[in-house]
Amino acid sequence: MKALAARRHHRFAPVVLLLLALLLTGAVYAIAQPASADAAQAAASESDIAAGQKLFQANCATCHGPNAEGREAVEAGAGGPSLIGVGAAAVDFQVGTGRMPAQMNGAQIMAKPAQFDDEQIAQLAAYVASLGAGPSIPTDEQLDTTNADVALGGALFRTNCAMCHGVTGAGGALSQGKWAPALDETSPAHLYEAMLTGPQSMPVFNDANITPDEKRDIIAYLETQREGSPGGLTLGSVGPVSEGLWAWVIGIGLLIGASVWIGAKSS
Repeated sequence: MKALAARRHHRFAPVVLLLLALLLTGAVYAIAQPASADAAQAAASESDIAAGQKLFQANCATCHGPNAEGREAVEAGAGGPSLIGVGAAAVDFQVGTGRMPAQMNGAQIMAKPAQFDDEQIAQLAAYVASLGAGPSIPTDEQLDTTNADVALGGALFRTNCAMCHGVTGAGGALSQGKWAPALDETSPAHLYEAMLTGPQSMPVFNDANITPDEKRDIIAYLETQREGSPGGLTLGSVGPVSEGLWAWVIGIGLLIGASVWIGAKSS
């Protein structure tokens, strides 16, 4: 008993106990943590990754390099950034919206009909995700807006997004020939992925900036804007620009016409 007590009071005993506690905490956390989307994508089949690599080599390597390491543009040649670590979400957004493969160089890559089907997009995403950790494709649970707070989503959108996309997501012009696209036809998954990855001129809104619940709230708000304007004509949904134009051109024009008509009748 005395020998056991001596060991308990050994000067290295607290260090050993601390290490054992850390190991135990890590083991419990690993067991109790639910499977995440990242884990699901990490478990993508080898066949999907291999098929995605073949698609990448045939359609993307010219700009992004044979190993997705990126390639600088030479004179008028094509060039693209490294895709290592961008994650599956970036691939699903860029390829799913038809922005990639790019049709031409310019100030901003335009959206167009997707060139690959859903299975091929998933294979490309699996291959790029296998090159380095990055944001994953949102799950159905993350996109479920059943219990979303539309009012909060509107406040968040006006605070973080309206300066570029407009109050209702109708889009708007930016500098140097760029633009914020309209969001009226963007799918919930692509909206979520855009916030996660920050494509082109858009900043990244990770879960520390806007939580997953708040992302759902924003998506729910944008979906309500597609139901039609309760006030009648939307006038392009660009706010005071079109409203002011209507007031000056149509409103004042009618007043001038009425003044001329009254003057002609009185004379």
